[in-house]
Amino acid sequence: MSSEPKRVLITGAAGQIGYALCPQVARGGMLGHNQPIILHLLDIAPAQQSLEGVKMELVDAAFPLLKGIVISTDPVEACKDVDVAVMVGGFPRKGGMERKDVMAKNVAIYKSQAAALEKGAKPDVKVVVVANPANTNALILKENAPKIPNENVTCLTRLDHNRALGQVAEKAKVAVTDVKNVIIWGNHSSSQYPDVNHGTVKGKPIREVIGDDEYLNNEFIQVVQQRGAAIIKARNLSSAMSAASSACDHIYNWINGTPKDTWVSMGVYSDGSYNAPKDIIFSFPVKCKAGKWEIVQGLPIDEFSKAKLKATGRLPLKSFPVCCFAHQPTLYTTVNTTLQQYPMADQPQGIKLAVRSTKACHAASHPPGFALYG
Repeated sequence: MSSEPKRVLITGAAGQIGYALCPQVARGGMLGHNQPIILHLLDIAPAQQSLEGVKMELVDAAFPLLKGIVISTDPVEACKDVDVAVMVGGFPRKGGMERKDVMAKNVAIYKSQAAALEKGAKPDVKVVVVANPANTNALILKENAPKIPNENVTCLTRLDHNRALGQVAEKAKVAVTDVKNVIIWGNHSSSQYPDVNHGTVKGKPIREVIGDDEYLNNEFIQVVQQRGAAIIKARNLSSAMSAASSACDHIYNWINGTPKDTWVSMGVYSDGSYNAPKDIIFSFPVKCKAGKWEIVQGLPIDEFSKAKLKATGRLPLKSFPVCCFAHQPTLYTTVNTTLQQYPMADQPQGIKLAVRSTKACHAASHPPGFALYG
């Protein structure tokens, strides 16, 4: 057993995903069964009592690996010296709210937490954003924590990856461990593209084993894309257990590596591979080794998949319908570059770039900067 505990931050720790995640991390599901852990649990002030209850249960469970628990409603305190940050907390979309309203709230949350991480976390802190819209929230965090390496800010698409594995396993009537190398491209949203073209079942191509391209090109994709909504409909609550498990998988493979000849899906800072837009958070197939990820290169992409990648590549821009980013030229460049890659004729509903004046933004309670309108 390693003698030095690793510090793991979980934001939104009193919520249902945080509640499901804490015991999995404390049991060794995230960093390994020989790695001692100190949990840093952050939530908003109204959740203070619930946070105390989570701590009580963690103490009562007597996890051998759990060497300490820090609970706080102060991001600066919670982020101090953390090695891993799992960003579960975010402002949820409520009845009557438009996406722009949710984004405005999350910009403030993630700017604050980014500043706290940059100030207090370990220089090589590994960050995974779980809260939706995960790709967008991760980009906000990255832009507001420039000292954290770009490659250390990621978002969770492993949940979608695992959902795809599960659907193929059920259809093929095999164990999920027999299925490998599906891919989630793009956004953690209904625009994602679950791709089976390079995957296998017991070493044979998935398409050969399933023998039903109509299913794989339509129903399968829709089931994976809409799985979160289906779970909400079934249990009147969003995915928690599976999201927590997938967050553990994401970090575990990132730190400990992926098995030989196997890749996983991670939302990472795009370098433009496979003609994806550059400088956004985009899900790719990646292999991990020694705490670093690398995009799998050279996979052949058929015309059907190219169209799907193009569609999911342009939709991350729609995640920025009104929220503005003060004095952030990187985002401005990203938006302009991506709009050049995808001309207006290709943009759903004609996304256009708008520049907000400082005065107008202050009047609207938004920071000055840039906005996209669909």
